[in-house]
Amino acid sequence: MKQQLLQSGDFLSLTRNHEWSLPAPFSFEVTHQASNTKSLVSVLDTGIITFEPIDRKTKKDIVLSSAVHGNETAPIEICADIIRQLIKGELALAERVLFLFGNPAAINIAERFVEENLNRLFSGAHSEGDVRNKERDRAKALEQAVTNFFTQLGEHNLCEEGERERYHYDLHTAIRGSKNDKFAVYPFRHGEPWKKSQLCFLQACDVSTILLSHSPTTTFSYFSSNNFGADAFTVELGKVMPFGQNDMAKFTKVKETLTKFVSGQPLELAEFDESTFDIFEIDQTINKHTEGFVLNFADDAENFTDFPVGYVLATDGNIEHKVRTQGEAIIFPNANVALGQRALLTVKPTTIE
Repeated sequence: MKQQLLQSGDFLSLTRNHEWSLPAPFSFEVTHQASNTKSLVSVLDTGIITFEPIDRKTKKDIVLSSAVHGNETAPIEICADIIRQLIKGELALAERVLFLFGNPAAINIAERFVEENLNRLFSGAHSEGDVRNKERDRAKALEQAVTNFFTQLGEHNLCEEGERERYHYDLHTAIRGSKNDKFAVYPFRHGEPWKKSQLCFLQACDVSTILLSHSPTTTFSYFSSNNFGADAFTVELGKVMPFGQNDMAKFTKVKETLTKFVSGQPLELAEFDESTFDIFEIDQTINKHTEGFVLNFADDAENFTDFPVGYVLATDGNIEHKVRTQGEAIIFPNANVALGQRALLTVKPTTIE
């Protein structure tokens, strides 16, 4: 298994061939050709792999996750190729990086999830109630992997003085098309300021539409932000497509920026200019409470489509959910969620202080 991975660099195939677990963890060293430096590669479980520079000072701990929803293939392809380059020694490594393929079993059936939406199971939600399934076990394992990564440094790692910088970019694609093809959800900060430097980083990734969240959630990015103070985002990159059908040219900037980030190359970020962003805040969170829940717009209505004040966006039994403010737009509509789960968000324009 180790030798095959060293030869191919194809961690995604290894993950898909062992969709719930690996027989045992293993590790190896690689030499990065351009810099003639070494790193330790640790395969901790299926879809969980870390890269750590050996005898080189680092300050950043970077988590790049994808496939929390199995059919969101573009981010999976981006991460799989960066992993391949690192294993093959084609790309230098400057910082500690943890890559996660969240739900390998869902990848294999080309669905968002097998039994339960993994991105609603973090921050302990996996252990609530009487429901037990493999996705709940997987959420717990992913939480533990992030916890260990952020809190346990390898003996070979030479830490720079001062507090370490923690990052988590959870990469997704949206179910439907969007007027803003790429956007990011900034998790609730509990009174801490929104970081303009992070928005500039996202802009370098060709992501200039930002949704500010004002309440705790059970998403993966909120888990890392709230528990470890990480700069964390849920990043939506285009629309769900099957493997091999993504126009990867649309993701050139995000791949280049992430590659530079892990390899220590200069990012050359632009100064923050709010006029170059579309910034929204979440207004309404509409959950599904009855089997009669219906969305009152076309199935192909794009994310960020707005409707006039008073328009009935959805009905749920005897309840009508209406547009409340001018410019209010829909995001993440999905009537096919389980009872009690979010079926629609609405957002409205805002500014960053």
